[in-house]
Amino acid sequence: MKKNQIPHQIILPASELPKQWYNVRADMPNLPAPYLSPRTHKEVTAEELGAIFPKSLIEQELTTERYIDIPKEVMEKYELFRSTPMHRAYELEKALGTPARIYYKYEGTNPSGSHKLNSAVPQAYFNKIEGIKRLTTETGAGQWGTALSMATKMFDMECTVYMVKVSYQQKPYRRSIMQMYGAGVIPSPSDQTQVGRGILAKMPDTNGSLGDAIAEAVEDAASHSDTNYALGSVLNHVILHQSVIGLEAKKQMEMVDEYPDIVIGCNGGGSNFSGIAFPFLKDTFDGKEHAKFIAVEAEACPKLTKGVFTYDYGDSAGMAPITMMYSLGHSFHPSGIHAGGLRYHGDSPLLSQLYHDGFIEAAAVGQKEVFEAALLFAQTEAIVPAPESSHAICQAIKEANKCKESGEEKVILFNLSGNGYFDMTAYDMYLSGKIGDGIPGLEEEIARAQGEIKDLGL
Repeated sequence: MKKNQIPHQIILPASELPKQWYNVRADMPNLPAPYLSPRTHKEVTAEELGAIFPKSLIEQELTTERYIDIPKEVMEKYELFRSTPMHRAYELEKALGTPARIYYKYEGTNPSGSHKLNSAVPQAYFNKIEGIKRLTTETGAGQWGTALSMATKMFDMECTVYMVKVSYQQKPYRRSIMQMYGAGVIPSPSDQTQVGRGILAKMPDTNGSLGDAIAEAVEDAASHSDTNYALGSVLNHVILHQSVIGLEAKKQMEMVDEYPDIVIGCNGGGSNFSGIAFPFLKDTFDGKEHAKFIAVEAEACPKLTKGVFTYDYGDSAGMAPITMMYSLGHSFHPSGIHAGGLRYHGDSPLLSQLYHDGFIEAAAVGQKEVFEAALLFAQTEAIVPAPESSHAICQAIKEANKCKESGEEKVILFNLSGNGYFDMTAYDMYLSGKIGDGIPGLEEEIARAQGEIKDLGL
């Protein structure tokens, strides 16, 4: 197929949907260090993890088996919203005047508006079959909370979502759609948990953080025998479920005889970047191809570019397992940027290890340039992107402009992990000139929070 004849949308036939998830742990040269118990500071046991996770997900968390079969019941739900389209960004290429060929995998076609449903469905399913009646979780911008609300409704379960307070205030319709699917939504930190009350006593005016919301959700789950906790990113089993993105993308690129030179995704806790990147990274491990992989984070929460590779708590209260990861410090409180899903202090242990070993690159971009890129993308490609996903767009544009300067015809693939139709407050602020790149006190906050990591002596 001639490169100028590739269709705008590349649709994978239903018969070609992945029937297995890909587990990058099978091929990594160095596995991440084991999780530690927040109670004993020794390697966490399956019994301890069982207080908040079902046995089947714990097995997925620890296995090094390369491919894991997707259960029939999960496939039936996947078929409601998968496959997702891949687009050739002809209009964006034309606007940039670049020789690069830009592709994006669009995960915002389901009612949650993002890729998060790929893991929410199996997490709800595996909890359901082990007798769990309710799931608790946190959510930043609201995509994960929405996805889990949908998934628990699919399997006739209850759901409680602790939503970071600044996003709870910024995105009222995110609250509405979670409630539409039957979830209870609580602004975090809240007075509903001991952790939340303690945070409010110290910082009554706090915007909240994902670390705070995780701590509240974990406390809630651990306090009720019929309840488990579900996490939307970071953990190995979440990364495993998201591999359907990259597995589909590989088949779609094969359909048009292309292979990416550069693979890009935004990076909060690592789920959507890893989802698109890891199936392609397998080709690097196998010595077949050598793409460049770029995880793009917010300058306001730069865990890879300014964090330290260390053991740290996954939540602000020290209740979640201790993880070897790149971290800004578990008590880090980022500014109230509109990309709420990127405001997590740490990162996936898998992604962190691969970044540490040099297989992945990282970039940090500012909020203003992100919205500039989002506006250009919306005007050329007819999709309003989520602020989180727009970090990937921003970096893809930078890479395309490098190709314009050098004349190289590189193939760029990025994950458009969600749409921005619930983020119009953020776009209103950008259009009225109220969004800038200033992050007052960022370096001081990083230094303070990282100082607390050192004090732990892990």
